[in-house]
Amino acid sequence: MLTNNTSSLQNRSKTTKKRYFIVFLLFITVIINYLDRANLSIAAPEMMKELGITNQELGWIFSAWGWAYAALQVPCGWLVDRYKPKVLLTIFLGLWSIATFAIGSAHTFFVIAGLRFIVGMLEAPSYPINNRVVTAWVPESERASSIAIYTSGQFIGLALLTPVLAWIMTHWGWSAVFEVTGGIGLIWAVVWYFKYDEPTDYKGISEAELKLLKDNGAEPELGNNVDSSSNDFFKDFLFLITRRKFIGVCIGQFALGNATIFFLTWFPTYLVEYHGMDFIKAGFMASLPFLCGCIGVLSSGFFSDYLLRKGCSLATSRKTPIISGLILTSAIIGAEFFQDPLAVTVFMSIAFFATGLASITWSLVSSIAPKRLIGLTGGTFNLVGGISAIVGPVVIGYLSAGSDSFMAPLIYISSVSIIGALSYILIVGKVERIEDYK
Repeated sequence: MLTNNTSSLQNRSKTTKKRYFIVFLLFITVIINYLDRANLSIAAPEMMKELGITNQELGWIFSAWGWAYAALQVPCGWLVDRYKPKVLLTIFLGLWSIATFAIGSAHTFFVIAGLRFIVGMLEAPSYPINNRVVTAWVPESERASSIAIYTSGQFIGLALLTPVLAWIMTHWGWSAVFEVTGGIGLIWAVVWYFKYDEPTDYKGISEAELKLLKDNGAEPELGNNVDSSSNDFFKDFLFLITRRKFIGVCIGQFALGNATIFFLTWFPTYLVEYHGMDFIKAGFMASLPFLCGCIGVLSSGFFSDYLLRKGCSLATSRKTPIISGLILTSAIIGAEFFQDPLAVTVFMSIAFFATGLASITWSLVSSIAPKRLIGLTGGTFNLVGGISAIVGPVVIGYLSAGSDSFMAPLIYISSVSIIGALSYILIVGKVERIEDYK
């Protein structure tokens, strides 16, 4: 009996590391999230042939996801403040996986576009939920690296699993791409429900780890303060968007989003049309900046937490890689002074590494958001990123129209990046939690 009591005391005093498993769960969730965004791009060529979908119709199908995702950010962020991630992500992940699976059986433009709209709508709360989970589970000194790890899932997943999905389509057709990715999502929704919980409710967590979280900037009791009866949405939203710190990080996020979306949309076209590369060579060259982006994300997170552990202020630790990354992104303009494919790729790789370096912006959102409005803050912040994904490609399209040079679009990306860096320097100020009005 004495031995059992002693063992129990040792277990309670031992600092467990359950938070690392939670970050792993987020990492896998992000991979699935991005596969369900990218699966259409893989299946699209065969869909167009089999279903007679035109380029214009495909463009609308692609955009259906983006419009729904951006439009639902704020209301979904509000939901995140009122319902625990264990249930909320299970429901949304399960539903968007069902919609993804159903695309495999769709055979008309309107049904496919409608289902993609539904997928975008249901994926909207994913990143606000991630931010909410990290705020509850991860100490401030580990937060940037944790965010970098799960954020890297978008690059790693697309790099490693896109060829797998292409192989599936080759052997079983385009429908199988959606059925496989949708099925994986459904399985993961079940795993999430049974494996995730709030820190204070998590089986096997020690009192020592809970104390570590409380004493080092995490909010392990965040889930105990959820108020699903509050109806002050517009008052909360107006309060949030008038806070100087939040305005500052949103300007920075818009700047970062413009650079990032260039690589996800116009970059391959830029290599082919403005530097004369063939599609195979362009595809290879385009993969290198994505690898550099992944390296940038991970480097940023671990370097930021290293600075914090060495005694630098929270503002210095978080803002240094973000500001440096945004400034270094302006190197993208150097690509326009060369025609050599290797030189172009080097400048583009530097720029995408820089966007990765700046991408730990969610660590700031986690640190400045009012405790009661973690979800709404994350949703509104992600909305700004969604707006940049809509505005950026259009502006680049107009600036490049009718010209043999791509200089104007690259100047635009560089200038907006510098403005974003200045926003973090001049507007954001000290990194601390915004004082709630309630």
